[in-house]
Amino acid sequence: MKIKYSADADVVIIELNNNSTVDSVDLQEGVIVHLDDNGQPVEIELLDASKITSLEDVAFSLIPTKAKAS
Repeated sequence: MKIKYSADADVVIIELNNNSTVDSVDLQEGVIVHLDDNGQPVEIELLDASKITSLEDVAFSLIPTKAKAS
């Protein structure tokens, strides 16, 4: 997963995988989900990102998962 911010365009793009995008869905104004040919999300695009959050508020953490039993 990659998270990119363009200050010039004020857009955040959250890349979920490297699949090719073939379609997109507007979830609401300024929130777009790009989909692959199987309808699976490839990336999420947030337009006018500074109206939603500030870079100082962005945090990333991994949630530990239980190990699978063998």
